[in-house]
Amino acid sequence: MSWAQSVTQCIQSGGMLTSVEDLAESNFLVEHADLYTSKTSGFWIGIYRNVNGHLLWQDNSPLDFVNWGEGQPSEDQLAYCVELSASTGYWSILPCSSQKGFICKKPKINPFLFTLYLFTDAKKDKAKSHLNMWILLTLVLIILLGIGFMIYFSFKIKMQSETGREARWCSRQLEYSHAQTGMDNEGDSTNDKEKNEHSVV
Repeated sequence: MSWAQSVTQCIQSGGMLTSVEDLAESNFLVEHADLYTSKTSGFWIGIYRNVNGHLLWQDNSPLDFVNWGEGQPSEDQLAYCVELSASTGYWSILPCSSQKGFICKKPKINPFLFTLYLFTDAKKDKAKSHLNMWILLTLVLIILLGIGFMIYFSFKIKMQSETGREARWCSRQLEYSHAQTGMDNEGDSTNDKEKNEHSVV
């Protein structure tokens, strides 16, 4: 895709072309971009020149880190865009109409979630993305079924333990009532003996 198409694609997915803020992030990108070298030699990143000729990141982060390749950038290429080499990680200037992959960066949702998306030409990967979608849907369905079974069995076990507890309680109550009845009978027989003794005298 061209640089402009890449920008549009990133915006539609909720992000922007990536900024590279330090060497660690650059190494991370190269490590993951290397997986796609068979599809593209480089990826568009979010550097652009403003109307004053200054280089800026599309996401407005400061341009404190640069990783230009040898002889880059040249001043006569002001209208050109920047790619990150998939194999070396160095940046170079190319015509913005060149067909490259691109890297989108989405804003952090929480401190533990940092997402970078690597995109290549969408036309080539359309069938693969459909397959990935079906795999993802299948996994989500399996997870939901697993959660459903866990809830069902935990509820069933809880109900069985409550039923067992009630049965033990009823059994104890029954034993207690039998014991009370036996004691009442003994008390009655003692009273009867006393009555009989008083009547004999």
